[in-house]
Amino acid sequence: MIRNMSQIDVKLGIQSILGRINEAFLSRNPVIKTKKPLLVAVSKTKPVELIAEAYETGQRDFGENYVQELKEKGTNPVILEKCKDIRWHFIGHLQHKQVNKVLKTPGLYMVETIDSERIATAINNSWEKITKPNKEPLKVLVQVNTSNEEEKSGVDPSNVVPLCKFIIETCNNLKLEGLMTIGKFGHDYSTGPNPDFISLMKCQKDVCEAFSWDESDVEVSMGMSDDFDEAIKVGSTIVRVGSSIFGYRQKK
Repeated sequence: MIRNMSQIDVKLGIQSILGRINEAFLSRNPVIKTKKPLLVAVSKTKPVELIAEAYETGQRDFGENYVQELKEKGTNPVILEKCKDIRWHFIGHLQHKQVNKVLKTPGLYMVETIDSERIATAINNSWEKITKPNKEPLKVLVQVNTSNEEEKSGVDPSNVVPLCKFIIETCNNLKLEGLMTIGKFGHDYSTGPNPDFISLMKCQKDVCEAFSWDESDVEVSMGMSDDFDEAIKVGSTIVRVGSSIFGYRQKK
């Protein structure tokens, strides 16, 4: 592990990704009004030492897929001491029984995977109990299953607006920031844009029209290590990148 970690240049990895984010953003059609993307460094299965190293470079937003791993890292003494302003994004499927574990994590910033009224209600009720009075609402995204794959979580695109409406009207302890998708892997970009990305942008437009929101104010979380450049070109505002940062190896 020590030998492998010593070969990973996290700073170089982050600099490379930020450069590509900027390049993709600048090449985006000006007709697209969404804001410049935020980088969420996906640190699942990675040691806290690498997270602390990324934090030292200025990275603040980190994503975790697994509840127990988020809990352990969020309460780790190294993280608590060296990464006081860390912002955790939970980006995995969240079951009702796991809600409290996630919400009690120090530094929790956003849950990106709301996919039902039931889980929205559970998070809303728990956040009110766990946090102190007058605590700011928890930022959340609605996860959309744009690829219609059974193994992926997320609401059907046709049900996005109703779920958003439910959160806005009944979940006072949540702040709906936008939408998220994983999408189908392995799209051939020589044939055109990823249809899952186009689908999520259509959902974003529907949400904006339904609630009279400005497109620049609604987050769109899509794009990972293999395709974040393409996601940005069609409007992504949050990219979730892991292996291209923590698996980045400095050239000899």
